[in-house]
Amino acid sequence: MADKIRWEIEERLPKDQAHCSLRTLLHDQWLLPNRYVHFLRRRHHVLLNGRYAYMNTAVAPGDRVTMAFDGDEFRNPAANDYRPTPAPVVTVLFENRDLVVVNKPQGQKSHPNYHGETGTLLNDVAGYLAGSDCGAFMVHRLDQETSGAMIVAKNPVVVPVLNRLISSGQIHRRYLAVVAGQLTGRGRFTEAIGKDPQDVRKYQVGGENAKPAQTNYQVLANRGDRTLVLLQLATGRTHQIRVHLAHSGHPIIGDPLYSRDNFSRMLLHGATQELVLPFSFKRIQVTAPLPTYFTDYLVKYGLEKLGSK
Repeated sequence: MADKIRWEIEERLPKDQAHCSLRTLLHDQWLLPNRYVHFLRRRHHVLLNGRYAYMNTAVAPGDRVTMAFDGDEFRNPAANDYRPTPAPVVTVLFENRDLVVVNKPQGQKSHPNYHGETGTLLNDVAGYLAGSDCGAFMVHRLDQETSGAMIVAKNPVVVPVLNRLISSGQIHRRYLAVVAGQLTGRGRFTEAIGKDPQDVRKYQVGGENAKPAQTNYQVLANRGDRTLVLLQLATGRTHQIRVHLAHSGHPIIGDPLYSRDNFSRMLLHGATQELVLPFSFKRIQVTAPLPTYFTDYLVKYGLEKLGSK
C-alpha cells in the first residue's frame, strides 16, 4: 500500500464468522460509516488475504482483512491534536490496539476547549501514548467534577463505531452517586433536558432546545438524609444525571451547580463500563475503583458495604 498510509488495521475473521460479502462485513457487522467504505473501495485500500477484493466478494472464517486509511477519510483528522503531557500520571483500566479506558480524576477536564490548552485528561493520554503510532481521540466525556471510567480511542477509525455502540445502548455506562434525601426503589427519569436560559453554565428539565433524555436508577441504600444510588445512562445529554437528580429533589452531594450543600467534591463516579470491543465485538466489563474521598464519605454515612458491591 502507498507510503502516505497513516492508519492500518488488520483483522483475522473468527471461526464462527458468517459467510457474507465484504461490504456487509465492513458496514453492517463492523459498523464502519459509508464514507469509510467508499474510500476503502475507491482507493483499493481493503485487502482480503493480502489482495484487493471487490465489495461483493464473499468472506469466510479465517480470512485476513486489512484496511488502510490516509487520514482524509475522517471528518476531523486533527481531532487528536492535543499537546502531550510530559511524564503523565494516567490510571489505565483497560487497553488494546484500538482504545484505552482510563480512570479520570475528579476536578480534571476531559478535553481542551481551545487549541494549545493543557492539563486535561486527553493531554495526559496523548502523553501516555507518545512515541507510539497511536493518538488520543475523544469518544465521550465526563464532567470536570465527575470521576471514573472514560473511553479514549487510539485511532480515528473506531471513533464512529464506538459512538454508534454508545448511542444504540450496546455500551453501558454505570455511575455511583450519593444524593441528598431519601430516594427509594428503582425507576427512570425521562424528562427532556435543555439549556438554562438564566445561566450559560447550566442545563434544566424543559430548558431551551430540550432533547429527550433517560436516566435509569436503582437505590442501593438509605442512611438518614443520604442515599447511595446506581445510575445508568440510556441517553447522553450534557449534565444529564445531575439535572435529573436535582429536578427530582435529590441533588448529588457536592455538585457545584445543582446542589446547595457545602461538600467540596461532587460524589458522582463512573463506576463501570460494559464495553463492546470494535471488530471482535467481544463484551468486557471495566471497573474504576472509587476515589478515597468517596469511600470515606460512604463510611461516614454507613454506606460503605453497599458501595463496595
